Amino acid sequence: MLGLTTLGTIHTAISLIAVIAGFVAIAREWEISTRSAAGQTFFAGTVLSCLTALGIFQHGGFGVPHVFAIVTLVVLAIALAAERASVAGRFSRYVATLGYSFALFLHFVPATVETLTRLPAGAPYLANPDDPKAQPIIGFFFLLFLVGATLQVRRLRAARAVTAG
Repeated sequence: MLGLTTLGTIHTAISLIAVIAGFVAIAREWEISTRSAAGQTFFAGTVLSCLTALGIFQHGGFGVPHVFAIVTLVVLAIALAAERASVAGRFSRYVATLGYSFALFLHFVPATVETLTRLPAGAPYLANPDDPKAQPIIGFFFLLFLVGATLQVRRLRAARAVTAG
């Protein structure tokens, strides 16, 4: 299917479930948190997605997609530590919320490249993973992340002001 290996197909399915769960968590709670079922699904799915990504070598050896998987795992670890152990003190809620949202954004970088080097079938939009036509698309997703992160921080500040006041 579109040049995917069995592991690639499993990886894609897990990633889609994680992304959908991330959006469900944001729609319901305005943030991704492992305190909700959707947040737990996002977290577990993203970890599995990263681990399966490390076994995919469609473009040769260890490369940029593998680095994204490792960076995403580090971001998730920091967000979880902030959420569960309050390692960032009074900023822990911000670190956790923004970390999980950034991990959601990170899904879109390899997904954009991998999808558009395969579709449309027979005449893919991107010639290869380094095609500059991917940059504006990824930039758009980053802009969406920044808007969402700003709204999340504003919501957290407002909630904090209500509890402090």
